[in-house]
Amino acid sequence: MSRRALVTGVVGGIGAAIARRLAGAGHSVAVTDLPGEALEARAAELGLLAYPCDLGDPASVAGMFDRAASGAGAPEIVVSAAGGVCGQTGRPVEEVSDEDWRAIFAANVDSAFHLARGVAPSMKAAGWGRIVTISSGAGLRPSLTRIQAYCAAKHALVGLTKQLALELGPTGITVNSVAPGFVLSNPSTERQWESYGPEGQKALMERIHTRRLGRPEDIAAAAAFFVSEEAEWVTGQILSVDGGVA
Repeated sequence: MSRRALVTGVVGGIGAAIARRLAGAGHSVAVTDLPGEALEARAAELGLLAYPCDLGDPASVAGMFDRAASGAGAPEIVVSAAGGVCGQTGRPVEEVSDEDWRAIFAANVDSAFHLARGVAPSMKAAGWGRIVTISSGAGLRPSLTRIQAYCAAKHALVGLTKQLALELGPTGITVNSVAPGFVLSNPSTERQWESYGPEGQKALMERIHTRRLGRPEDIAAAAAFFVSEEAEWVTGQILSVDGGVA
């Protein structure tokens, strides 16, 4: 069955792969990311409708949902793939500013909360909905990025996912999360991979059971299952898609 879907964070490789996968499955997909040429280029590449939005800003999110409702209609599926390290790198905790800490929480946690709050009324009214967050292995254990805020934010996103699943389950809405392992999906992850050097890369690869890094399409496949009709009785789950990590 075709559903209306909204995928966030599509400038990154994971969000783009999810949007492409859902559109290929016949869903009516709209995409969003920060306003600018990067979003415009990605939407044109995907051939999908774009709603520019700062997901960390509640007013911007509310405006996006108003535009969607007055156009194609409120989304029945929301996949929150926005997030990331916001250009930061690992530093000693005493060197982390309040602004840097809050920026990562805004991108990774606030954005998902604003989306859920904005879409819940229409999903409740319809008696059906799918919300999928993209968390991280960093939400389950210490982060390879060594960024305190990123690890804490992804743990918070896992908690938000489970709490929303409990709250929204009785109304026909499922809420699940995909927790990717190491996926080369954007410039930040590419820089992180290069920073390990040959020995560090070898050590990381030896920890992965399948002996390969992830692809955005691996994450898209998991998200596609969570939004499917077959996953009607699956909620509050955190699915690690990481090739197996020792």
